[in-house]
Amino acid sequence: MTNVLGIASYRFLPAITGGQKGIALFYKYFSGYVQLYCASVSDMSIDAKEGDYEIIPVFSKSSLRYINPFYFFRLRRIIKEKAITHILLEHPYYGWLGYLLKKFGGVKLIVHSHNIEGLRFKSLGKWWWRILMYYEKRVYRKADMNFFITEEERIFAIQNFGLKKDSCITITYGTELQTSTTSNQKAAAKKTVCKIHDINEDIPLLLFSAAFNYMPNQKALDNILFDINPKLFSSERPYHILICGPGLPDHYEQLSGYKSKHITYAGFVDDINLYFCAADVFINPIREGGGIKTKVVEALAANCSVISYRSGAYGVPVEVTGGKLCLTDDAGEFAECVLKNMTISTSSVPEAFFKHFNWKEITKNAANAFRLCK
Repeated sequence: MTNVLGIASYRFLPAITGGQKGIALFYKYFSGYVQLYCASVSDMSIDAKEGDYEIIPVFSKSSLRYINPFYFFRLRRIIKEKAITHILLEHPYYGWLGYLLKKFGGVKLIVHSHNIEGLRFKSLGKWWWRILMYYEKRVYRKADMNFFITEEERIFAIQNFGLKKDSCITITYGTELQTSTTSNQKAAAKKTVCKIHDINEDIPLLLFSAAFNYMPNQKALDNILFDINPKLFSSERPYHILICGPGLPDHYEQLSGYKSKHITYAGFVDDINLYFCAADVFINPIREGGGIKTKVVEALAANCSVISYRSGAYGVPVEVTGGKLCLTDDAGEFAECVLKNMTISTSSVPEAFFKHFNWKEITKNAANAFRLCK
């Protein structure tokens, strides 16, 4: 029996952000293939858990938890009590702890990377990114197996960290949907959303969704407000942009008056899936950060056309999107790509997309990798 102890060092339930969903949904489906336990923070909303696994409160909310050596003893006891065979480490930050548990707990160590963190912080202009990159490299090399969230990051890690190819696997972010959202479903969702926000449902509905306490998302919003939308507006074509997400800084107060410029800020919405289903086009003008942009996967699963910078769509093979993903590297061309694709499309994302991105298939592949890691 494969008994796995996941180590998730931050609160991921209820799952709101893409990173939180990445853990929550992976565990939901992964627990169908292995005996899974999760060591996490003490303030987890356990009622929001889906899937057959146990959450064990271990870590405090203090930032000092990442250097607290006493967690080793608590986790080693759990390993013995639950007959754990494998540690699944979410992110490399607790790499030192994972290595000690591997060495003294008799378990295999798998690191589940959600980004190559050094590269992410390099793109954010942090001076210490090289230090983090060196630490990451050491963690990945100590692991028995590494899961990377995009094929691009897997290849980068093999080439730059000296990892063996057979110890590195791409385990992507996924969708719970197994087939494309139908035209009727999209029409019904659009009618509901447009009624809520007093928008004409007969014109193309464009969507951007993000957590705005993250600087790359703020830069993307600025790009929409001050570059993309003025060009769309000057085209005199009908459209409306809905912007969703929490954490909007105070200096964006002017957004409340942008309806005349074809923009509505909806704030945090309880059911973002409804908005993906309603949208005709998802715009993703994000260049910075790392990993896979989860909203691109969710938008395509909801049968949206997606316009993105190429770096914002890493991990999404164009060939499985049925022409619904339009990529550009040029800021000046982004608005032109939106205009070319700003239609109420009747085409569907193909079956190949769901075969690639369905959570059941993703976690099945992960479970098979665990069984081979003995």
